[in-house]
Formats: sequence, C-alpha cells, structure tokens
Amino acid sequence: MNKNVTIIPPSEDRPAILRVAAYCRVSTDSDDQATSYASQIRSYTELISQHEGWELVDIYADEAVSGTKTDKREDFNRLLADCRKGKIDRVLVKSISRFSRNTKDCLAALRELMRLGVTVQFEKENIDTGTLTTELMVSVSGSLAQQESISIAQNIRQGYRRRMERGEFITNKPPYGYRNEGGGRLEIVPEEAEVIRWVFESYLNGCSPAGIAAEMNRRGVEKKYGNSTWAKNAVVYWLKNEKYTGNTLCQKTFKIGFPYSAVKNRGELNQFYIENCHPAIISQELFDRVQARMEQRKARTPMSAKHPLSAKIVCGNCGTTFYRRLDSNGTATWICSRHIERKSACPIIPIWERDIYTAFLWMYNKLRLHEGVILRPALRQMEELEQAVQRENPAMLEVNRAIAQATEQNYKISKLRSNGLLDDDACSARLAALEAQLTQLRAKRRRLLKNDDVSEAAETLRQTAEAIRQGPERLEEFDGALFAGLVERITTAPTGLRFRLYGGIEVTEQLWEGGK
Repeated sequence: MNKNVTIIPPSEDRPAILRVAAYCRVSTDSDDQATSYASQIRSYTELISQHEGWELVDIYADEAVSGTKTDKREDFNRLLADCRKGKIDRVLVKSISRFSRNTKDCLAALRELMRLGVTVQFEKENIDTGTLTTELMVSVSGSLAQQESISIAQNIRQGYRRRMERGEFITNKPPYGYRNEGGGRLEIVPEEAEVIRWVFESYLNGCSPAGIAAEMNRRGVEKKYGNSTWAKNAVVYWLKNEKYTGNTLCQKTFKIGFPYSAVKNRGELNQFYIENCHPAIISQELFDRVQARMEQRKARTPMSAKHPLSAKIVCGNCGTTFYRRLDSNGTATWICSRHIERKSACPIIPIWERDIYTAFLWMYNKLRLHEGVILRPALRQMEELEQAVQRENPAMLEVNRAIAQATEQNYKISKLRSNGLLDDDACSARLAALEAQLTQLRAKRRRLLKNDDVSEAAETLRQTAEAIRQGPERLEEFDGALFAGLVERITTAPTGLRFRLYGGIEVTEQLWEGGK
C-alpha cells in the first residue's frame, strides 16, 4: 500500500523583534563597584537600543547585594517575574558570578527560563543558553563562582574577627538610635534615642512589645530600615540589644553552609564583649531591669504556635495579635495580647474558637455558592488594574538610568576629592545632594516595584478563586488546610470578623454571640 507523506515545515515561533533585557549586580558599596554598576547599566542600555531587531525591555540592577541568595535581590526576582509573564525573550548578563554565585540557584533559574523560552547570554564565559545542549559548562562555571564567593566570604569574616579582638569592630548598619559618624565611630541620633528610652520605660511600666509596636504605628514613628510598619519583633530586638548601654557583644551569630545562613552562637565560636565603645542611650541598670522582666515573662506557659489560627487574628481596636487560651474545661478562646497584659489597654473581649470556625464556614460557603457574583468581578477588576500597571513599565527603566548616572557622579566627585583636586566643603555639599537624589530615586523604584506587585496580587487572587472552585461544594466542618490556603488575616470587630483572603478580597461575617 502506497502512502503519501507531506512534510510540514516548522512555524516561526520566535518574534521578528526580540524583547531583550539585561541584569547587572554589584556586591559592595566601594567606589570601584559603584562605577562598575553605572557602566554596566549604561553599556547594556546602549547595546540593546542600537542592536537591530532588539527591543529594550528594561535594565534590571541590584546594588550592593550578595549573589549567593536570590531572595535578597529585588530586581533579580523582578526579572524572573517578568519572564514568567512573557515580557522578555532574551537576557544579557556580564558573567555567571553576576547572575548567581550559588550553582544550585543558578541552574534552577536557567532551567526555568529555558522552559519559558527565554535565552540567557553570559558575556565573560561566552555561553548562550539558546545554543546550549548541556548544562555542563554552566554548572562548571557556576561552581567556580561559588568557590570564589566562599573564599571571599571567609577572608571578610577573618578580617571582622581580627577587628573584634582589637575592640575595633563597628557594624556598617548601625541600630536605630545611632548613625555612623565616620572613622569607625557611632553617634547618637537624639530624636531616635528618645524613642528607645520610651520603649524601655514603657516595657517596665507593663506594656507588651506588641502593644508598644502598635502605639509607635499610631504615633507615626518613622523606621530607619525596611517597611514602614513596626512589629513586635523589632521591639523585642531593641529590648535585648546591649548596644544601647554603650557596650557591644560581637559574634552573636555566625554563618554556615552555602548559601550562607546565620545561626545563633551558642558557644561554638568566641564572642567578644567590648565595653564603652560608643555613647550610651540607656543606663546599664535600666537594661538589666528589662532583661529580668523578660525572663519573668518567658517563664510563663507558652501558647500554641502550631494552631491554624496562630498569627492570623489581629485586633481591630489596637492592631495587636490574638493568642489562644484554654480554660479549665479545655474550651479554647482567642484573646488580644494587649487585653491579656491589661484589660483597660484594649476593651476587645475574647472570642470563642468555635465561633471563628463557624464564621469561616459561612464565609467559604457564601463564596462557593455565589462565586460568579463575588469572585469573578473582583478578579476582572484586578486584571484590568494589572494591564494598566504594565503599560507604565518604561518608568522603571528611566529610574534605573538616573540611579546609574547619580552613582557615577558620586564616584567621580569622591575620586577628585581624594586626589586633592576639589575643595572638601564643595565636595561634601555636592555628595550630600547626590545622596539625597539617590534616596529619592530608590524610593521611587520601590514604589514602582510595589505597583508591579499588582501582577503578583492578580495571580494570587486567581489561585484563591481556583481553590474555592475546586473545594468542597459545601463545607460542613472546619478544614485547617483549606483555611491556611485561603485566609491571609482575620481582623476582629465587636460583633464580627473580617476575613482577608490571599489576593485582597475581604469578607465580613457576623458573630452570633459577639464574642465570649
């Protein structure tokens, strides 16, 4: 039997215009690295813009961060997120060590990008994953970069320990209440020091760390690092920090493994206690009294930390976390931590655990039954917002360019001053202005990144909606796993509970009994 065979040529699945991005990274704040950072952004911007058939998507750049862990690299994660959204066809990187110094993370990222159809070109190693038939070259180069990172880290840690032994070690990131004066010295920031003293006195007067954090948020106390909201952990860290007495305990933690993770030093390595190394904010006597009070509270019976509701319930009156308690009959209630410390501090009364379970069942069954009325419109609105934000993406490129230019100017002025070619006063004024400009630009970049998080929120909401559609048609009893996958937070009210689901949807359910 004769068979006719027709050969169908492959379709051209690559776009005529290749959407290209570049990733840059420097791992320290030194002058040499600063100029490298600026030159990388400038050169890649020019290269991509001038290449025929290439369209510049963005230049993703991380400043002064380590390459051993991807979770600390803001723009690297943004690059991966944009690749997942189908915005990028090709990525340019100077070297594998710039991409990652962790072989495992490097290969994991490359495998994912190859699955997404995104090619990566490493300039130094002359590796192009678009033509790569094996991971061998990438694995070998990544291993070399990893060993280099380990060697550098070891040398840095040895230097730190020698400075600790001499009593000269000063952290590059001073705690709240201090700033680096220069020459390895710390000086007090008066307005921040007042906050520190108030925190220590408030704790001795009966306020809990959670209550203190809530009061700081209410007063609008500004943070030095991280997000704008104060949390209980920050207050606890202050209360345990001996630096506020003018003394320093060095090597409380040390790093192990690769990627490095910090672990508490429980006697494995030497510690170095340096006395009178900087001005004190509080007295030693006040610090000791606080430590004694914390030990007393620590001796109390700890509450459950593994319960599905743990860390999920927030007081609608004071903003602190609810904790679980069992009465003599074994009946569980959830109570505001400030109410526990002092009933007059927060009037919100305890809530029966069974009432919380019931409210969750009502909320889930309502969403499952009326999915088309509640979930679909919310998801449609989120997707429309996502599309609007994506249209504003070019703003990120302009911000990265401006940061690169300001960084380069900073480097050049510092170089001229060190060579005695510019007046110190004039240089100081210009450097201060540039630093203020960089602060504003980085804040703008963070705002744009938050806007870009809309896409992540939309995806999260899609997952929440899908989990409800795939869940039981009617929920008859509390399901801890389903609760954990759907509910981000519960905010209490005198007669109800407001459930916030992952993705941003909020649903309020009334309590029959209004609490205990």
